[in-house]
Formats: sequence, structure tokens, C-alpha cells
Amino acid sequence: MKRIAPAAAMLLAAFAAQAQIYQWQDENNTTVISDRPPPGSVTGARKIEADSPPASEASDQTLADREMAFRKRQKESQEGAEQADKEQRLAEQKKENCASARRSLQLLESGERVAMRDSKGERYYLDEAQRTQAIAKLRQDVQASCH
Repeated sequence: MKRIAPAAAMLLAAFAAQAQIYQWQDENNTTVISDRPPPGSVTGARKIEADSPPASEASDQTLADREMAFRKRQKESQEGAEQADKEQRLAEQKKENCASARRSLQLLESGERVAMRDSKGERYYLDEAQRTQAIAKLRQDVQASCH
């Protein structure tokens, strides 16, 4: 039952694509456009060629082939969405890294005493050489993550 409905819809779409359009003027000089031919002998009647959709491979494919093609397109779409999501997360992470590096650089350049912790967990204060070295490193980080 699930496969009959799409097949019927495709069949109707195929018939609709083959529809012809007619244009003529009736007895009141009104232009009439219809999918049915004009009644009787009407002057100025002409047949308008509708653009038919290009012959697709879907008409030559079996239902299983179309299903496989649909699943392939669906998978490609899902992979594209996942890739876009991954790129967005990386961009957000880069933005956060940039902001963090700028805050740290601003703190070191402010001239305030900065306390750090060593591997034992003990606090020590940065001397001028360590501060200069940390500032240079943070400037590189800001340049790398913010541009």
C-alpha cells in the first residue's frame, strides 16, 4: 500500500506533464487559454507547446533503483548537514579561543601582578621576563586564532 501511492502520484504527474495548452479568442474577443481544445471552429486558435520536463532517468529506473538513489541523496544531504554543523562548532571554538587569548593578553599587558600555579599546585608570581615571554606567546595565539 505504501508503494502504490507514490507510484500513482508519479503516474498522474506524468500525465499532467503531457498536457497540452490551447489559446483562442471566443465570440466576445476574449482570449481563452485552456487545456482543452476550442469548441467547434474558432478562428485564431493555436496550440501552445508546454515545456515538458527533461526526460529523466527515473522513468527508466525500477522502483528499487529510485529508492536507492533517494537513499543516496538523503545520505549525502545528511553528511552535508553534519559537515556544516562540524564547521560551525569549530568556528565557535575558534571564536572562544580568540576571546580567551585576548583576555589573557589584556591581563598581562595591564601590569598587574599575575599569580600562576606550578606543577605542585603552589602559587608563584610572574617576573618581568616570564611576563614578556607570556605576552609574546599570547600575541601569537591571538594572531593565529583571531584572523
